[in-house]
Amino acid sequence: MKRAWLAALGLMCVGAGLAVWAAGCGSEKMQGSAETVKNLQAAYNGESNAKARYEAFALKADEEGYQQVASLFRAAATAEGIHLANHAKVIRAMGAEPTAEIEAPEVGTTSENLAAGIKGETYERLTMYPDYIKQARADGSDSAVQTFSYALAAETEHAKLYKMALDDLGNWKTGPKTFIVCDVCGFTTLNLDLSKCPVCSNPKEGLKEVA
Repeated sequence: MKRAWLAALGLMCVGAGLAVWAAGCGSEKMQGSAETVKNLQAAYNGESNAKARYEAFALKADEEGYQQVASLFRAAATAEGIHLANHAKVIRAMGAEPTAEIEAPEVGTTSENLAAGIKGETYERLTMYPDYIKQARADGSDSAVQTFSYALAAETEHAKLYKMALDDLGNWKTGPKTFIVCDVCGFTTLNLDLSKCPVCSNPKEGLKEVA
């Protein structure tokens, strides 16, 4: 991942590592406006529902014989779980409690589910998270900017992976496919040879395999 690409995403404190992230989220009453807290709550709700949706999509993909697509959905669900946990830390540090209303996932065929995934991730990476980052920056809330930026980087990769699978669906069947998911920022990739996360610099030990 090129440095310029990271800058374009607006990532904050890249390379600071888990210790700095945890310390920042532990600060009492971090800076942020009611609007940023509202955005964090919306993102927490969205990631909670995305996790449930992708878990359901994985079951459908397995049922239809698309084992590699099922692995992709499981990896994405794992990443969404990391995002919602990160959002929750910042929400609590701002003096609120994260809440989510989990809706029953609408599950179609595997190809339909991939298309739905592309649509959802594209909205998050082009509209939702950029808008939330802009507001958090205006509020001077670095921790909100960081958790939103982590999610943005991962959703960008999810959209690419979903399109890759949809464009070549016939070859995403037999046998699981192994993905790497960063346990700090949720970055998701097929590259098993990373020495560290290209988004948050989490070392290799924190890059978990999901199949």
